[in-house]
Amino acid sequence: MFGKKKYDICVIGGLGHVGLPLSILFAEVGKKVVVYDLNKTTQDVVSQGKMPFKEDGAEEILNKVINKNLFISCSKDDIRNSDFIIVVIGTPAGRHLNPEFTVLKDLFAEIMDYLSDDQHIILRSTLYPGTTEKIKEYLASKGKRPRISFCPERISQGAAVKELKALPQIVAAFDETSKNEAKELFSLLTKDVTFLTPLEAELGKLFCNIWRYIEFSIANQFFQIALENNADFYKIYDAITYKYPRTVNFKKAGFAAGPCLFKDTVHMVSYTGNSFHLGSAAILVNEGLPNFIVRRLKDRHDIKSKRAGILGMAFKADIDDPRDSLSFKLRNMLEIEAKEVLCSDSYIKRDDFVSAEDLIKNSDIIILGVPHKQYANLVIPKEKVLVDIWNFFGGGGLF
Repeated sequence: MFGKKKYDICVIGGLGHVGLPLSILFAEVGKKVVVYDLNKTTQDVVSQGKMPFKEDGAEEILNKVINKNLFISCSKDDIRNSDFIIVVIGTPAGRHLNPEFTVLKDLFAEIMDYLSDDQHIILRSTLYPGTTEKIKEYLASKGKRPRISFCPERISQGAAVKELKALPQIVAAFDETSKNEAKELFSLLTKDVTFLTPLEAELGKLFCNIWRYIEFSIANQFFQIALENNADFYKIYDAITYKYPRTVNFKKAGFAAGPCLFKDTVHMVSYTGNSFHLGSAAILVNEGLPNFIVRRLKDRHDIKSKRAGILGMAFKADIDDPRDSLSFKLRNMLEIEAKEVLCSDSYIKRDDFVSAEDLIKNSDIIILGVPHKQYANLVIPKEKVLVDIWNFFGGGGLF
């Protein structure tokens, strides 16, 4: 399959969190990779050998491969000149929390003239069940019959370099030729490859994320039950998980956010015709946690006269990605209820953010939005109201 065209691989939308680490690693193993992306600002950053976001170990490899095996492009001709085309655009949830197929359909309509039947298209991001087949049918209706596979990414953001090499890769295709070609491609990164049908792989990807989302919701529900009954959730947690194998995977409380877990649960609710009640309940619990915090603060403090500070605005610890972070939802609610709201983050730089030290000094109420490791040495004065649902600073998260 390799060597027929100028490039071995073209990654469409490849300067983001899914595409760029993958592109870098394929380039590292000797494949000629072109990243097609229209974000000019990010193009300039990556072309200088710098990562546009935090990804452990990626920048060192990027510096070795940029303009050697890895190239940045905004020319559709480079799509035409690639053997494999990896698409890292998934199925978003629209404003009505329904899947929007038009995003992928519009993409393929835009690049239709640059596709040929001797290419292999690999869909990489999370897809609504049935999307791979819909794309195949759509291309066929336009007279295009490239090979198509769905090979879902399963990395944890920030750990892509390590996990792309360590985790098994799922390959889903409609025929043996496509299956074998996709296996050959991903075997360059990992030894373990498993096979599913496209629908099975689409469901499997959703199952993985929804399973984690529900686990978080259970912990968050228990956390709220404990606090509402004046009990220390983390004291209970430590007792029931101590040397007890059946609770080894019991999650701790905290914001369950980001661009995947909520969206994928919404997709499953839609796919099942709103009969996935467990998922719907998880959404209510996880998305309702900021409401719970504000309501509890209002019940115990005169927050209208208080300045509130949110420490950590990324969607999870030790990354610089604010997408769908519940810290921003919390900020919006506090801006209605509190005297003033201050925000800070170790990795996200914004003009309206303050330093962690200034936030602690000037806030009456301090809420830990995400437990970045850099916060471990911070000292929170005892006279401050501390909301620590993660129990990062100790004290059981009581407030």
